[in-house]
Amino acid sequence: MSCGEPHEKDCSEVLDHLYEYLDREMPAGECAEFQVHLDECSPCLEKYGLEQAVKKLVKRCCGHDDVPSDLRSKVMGRIDLIRAGEAVPEVSVLEQAKHEQAQREQADAAAGAGEAAGPSEAAGSADARTKASRAE
Repeated sequence: MSCGEPHEKDCSEVLDHLYEYLDREMPAGECAEFQVHLDECSPCLEKYGLEQAVKKLVKRCCGHDDVPSDLRSKVMGRIDLIRAGEAVPEVSVLEQAKHEQAQREQADAAAGAGEAAGPSEAAGSADARTKASRAE
């Protein structure tokens, strides 16, 4: 995107780094250049305003959910791998966490059913869990 006006910082470069600016992750010197561009360029300022409004809406609607600590640690682990230039597993962190959570819930449910069932039924459910984990 370009407004057609000459700027010290190109519109496409500004829009590529818009979230760094919004999230205050940009060095102070670059922030000043960014602000100068937004003061001069109404299309970029409009895009900034829209993205800022979306960010506020998401925070208001979704900002109350706590992130499970195991998911947070897995995401941070992936970030460390990427920064170190190492290979990153192809499975998304979220999908991996969902899969592990489902396995824990199945194990908890089976353990609860095993306590309520007699010894032979509990052994049968343990056999079923073993077969299911092998199938994965």
